[in-house]
Amino acid sequence: MPLALSVVVVAYEMARELPRTLRSLAPGYQRGMDAGEYEVIVVDNGSVSPVDEEMLASFPGRLRHTRLAPAPRSPAKAANTGIEMARGAVVGLLIDGARLASPGLLAQAMKAARLAERPVIATLAWHLGPADHRDAEASGYDHASEDRLLEDCRWEDDGYQLFALSILAGASRRGWFGPLGESNALFMPRSMWAELGGLDERFALPGGGLVNSDLYYRACGLDGVQLVVLLGEGTFHQIHGGASTSLQITRAQVEAEYEALRGHPHAAPTNEPLYFGRVPPTTLAHLEYSVKWAMRPRAR
Repeated sequence: MPLALSVVVVAYEMARELPRTLRSLAPGYQRGMDAGEYEVIVVDNGSVSPVDEEMLASFPGRLRHTRLAPAPRSPAKAANTGIEMARGAVVGLLIDGARLASPGLLAQAMKAARLAERPVIATLAWHLGPADHRDAEASGYDHASEDRLLEDCRWEDDGYQLFALSILAGASRRGWFGPLGESNALFMPRSMWAELGGLDERFALPGGGLVNSDLYYRACGLDGVQLVVLLGEGTFHQIHGGASTSLQITRAQVEAEYEALRGHPHAAPTNEPLYFGRVPPTTLAHLEYSVKWAMRPRAR
């Protein structure tokens, strides 16, 4: 059976988080996708403790993996390596392997890919728990808190429950009806990834700085694209001490790197999106917030 979809997951020192991420991408959890229709590609970006091969072998679908060692501090090369390995007609990228996927993410992305000749399919991102993970320490949210939250909500039985237990991430703070700063699960036809040239590996800061935002901006700037934003689906960030959310790298540093490479400050794309998807009950509060944000008074 020809592969419809490849999903690339980049991981670095995620022994706790990656098994959950892969569980959220597995056949059975992902609704509306047969195991033979898609593959998951894990790229270990030089973890000191390599990804557990027994854990990878337990994945119930099609999975391949590779490891970069030594690896750059940025995940850009690892992401490009995974994209080059992809065999699917559509390729999705989770540049941060600590993100759980909602149960309909893959099937809805595949349906959305059929809505336009040149689709760029974007998703919003959430942070698990009550606070932005950059403020996790101050709010008392830690690994143990998150482990309890995930155990208590039985997310593996119904991942849509995670919407009720999460807050919008910074780049998605405007909600569904405002411009996104980036997409933490971005899908495009494989030919468009080749046209784009993948991620810009000159973004060298730990965590990649604004490399994912730059990717999204450039994808939206390709000729003749239709931006499709998925309603009712998304990704949920697990706390793991990443370069951005742990404040190892300041906003000033990532903005300075972006301006040095692009010659102007970063801004969110302004493409007019096509919205596609369903609205599970647990997403209604986020939908209400999104409508209120879109309707807010604007300065003239």
